Amino acid sequence: MCPPQPVECAPPGPAPTAPGRRRMERAEPGRPDRPAGRSCRPEPAGPGQAQPREQERERGAWPGPRRPTRADMRLRELSLRQDPDLRQELASLARGCDFVLPSRFKKRLKAFQQVQTKKEEPLPPASSQSIPTFYFPRGRPQGTVNVDAVIAKIERTFAQFPHERATMEDMGKVAKACGCPLYWKGPLFCGAGGERTGAVSVHKFVAMWRKVLQTCHDAAARFLHLLASPGCPYLVQDDFVPFLQDVVNTHPGLAFLKEASEFHSRYITTVIQRIFYTVNRSWSGRITCAELRRSTFLQNVALLEEEADINQLTEYFSYEHFYVIYCKFWELDTDHDLLIDSQDLARHNDHAISTKMIERIFSGAVTRGRKVQKEGKLSYADFVWFLISEEDKKTPTSIEYWFRCMDLDGDGALSMFELEYFYEEQCRRLDSMAIEALPFEDCLCQMLDLVKPQSEGKITLHDLKKCKLANVFFDTFFNIEKYLDHEQKEQVSLLRESESEGPELSDWEKYAAEEYDILVAEEAAGEPWEDGYEAELSPVDQKLCALRSPLAQRPFFEAPSALGAVELYEYECGDAHLQPS
Repeated sequence: MCPPQPVECAPPGPAPTAPGRRRMERAEPGRPDRPAGRSCRPEPAGPGQAQPREQERERGAWPGPRRPTRADMRLRELSLRQDPDLRQELASLARGCDFVLPSRFKKRLKAFQQVQTKKEEPLPPASSQSIPTFYFPRGRPQGTVNVDAVIAKIERTFAQFPHERATMEDMGKVAKACGCPLYWKGPLFCGAGGERTGAVSVHKFVAMWRKVLQTCHDAAARFLHLLASPGCPYLVQDDFVPFLQDVVNTHPGLAFLKEASEFHSRYITTVIQRIFYTVNRSWSGRITCAELRRSTFLQNVALLEEEADINQLTEYFSYEHFYVIYCKFWELDTDHDLLIDSQDLARHNDHAISTKMIERIFSGAVTRGRKVQKEGKLSYADFVWFLISEEDKKTPTSIEYWFRCMDLDGDGALSMFELEYFYEEQCRRLDSMAIEALPFEDCLCQMLDLVKPQSEGKITLHDLKKCKLANVFFDTFFNIEKYLDHEQKEQVSLLRESESEGPELSDWEKYAAEEYDILVAEEAAGEPWEDGYEAELSPVDQKLCALRSPLAQRPFFEAPSALGAVELYEYECGDAHLQPS
């Protein structure tokens, strides 16, 4: 038996390997290199050879897998969190889906690590182009305004007043020095705080107007800034009261109204409703600078200075128009509390409007929450909107007014069901008058040919605004008297009337002029109103008879009301002692 042979250490360098075997040596990072000479590491066991013992692994005699460090674990966890593909694969695995192949997983991980180590190249700076400003909520700035020259002119004007303080009577000269129309004097006085102290100092006014010139660059923005509350970008109804009170107090066409101060609030309310009816196209109850700029209101304010006859300004300020509206309301308001119910409104124009439409008006479709509005009641302010819309169904606001009423479900379109709903009552009323009604199918064909809607089976607001005979359409479904009047005219003549060129009077202006002439004729003939209050209110009839004509002369005038001292909604107490004639 031969003694065991000593193990010889191989010299440095590649060692011969047995056939079928490959020498596996791994360099372990973190360990110092062995000195040159010999390597005492045993060869890995080949097939059929004994595997290394556990003690040899523990002593480091056998190269095992490197344990990942804490930094490696953090990098791997961060990579898995940031890679959406890997997160998706792990999520699908957690849901019980098929396991992802390791090769595919490693390939994605390797690609992700390469992307992470790649340096991000800085992007070249984008070629910036200066885009000119196109939105000017307070008007486009004008470089032609010499602010210092305007301020110097204002200071010279204030130097003419005692202690360089201007009262309301002096504001006309100040308005002219500012380059504004005469009747901007009320807004200028209030904008500088004059309504609180009764006078405005030159320093306070100059500071206010300099700020207006620097921030507001057109007439609409300046007018809104003067009337609106501080910091408010819109006008509400109460903002117009001081301005209109000054018009009532100082305009020569309203001089006869000075001694009838109880009618100031009625006239002011009427004008305010007409302003919002025409200018506030959004139906929000708030007039913005854009709406004011698109309207003709400021042009009419400038005309107040040039036109002595207030009745020539028919768009907003006509006293005759106010008188017609107020008289029509007074006829319906039997208890004279300045509130009418559905039965009162149904009596308008001898019950011409259908009951279903009266119900829709009181449903809140076209009325907004005002201070005086009560459940089932219509205020005088709401009646102004109703009467103008009823007598002129061609304007955009009136078309919107009646479209809201006919749109039962509020979907923005009139369906055939909604049209039939209103036409049924028209047929019943025609039958009661022994007039053969047109079947709904035939009437519907006529209306569709009239309107020519873009979509089949429904009529939109745009279709009616595009149609030039919207008044014929609406009257067909809820106004029996005007419907019969249209039936007597040929459609060609109606279209010719709507297409006539020139400054023709609107339907509302024609109606107001005719009704005013009738009221004047009734007064001249001494015909009392048939409302049951003739004997009780005859003294007021005599008083209002003199107030009707702007040319009436009075032996004396009472002092005008203080600026802004009018309660716009002073209707709770009622006016049983007042009756127009």
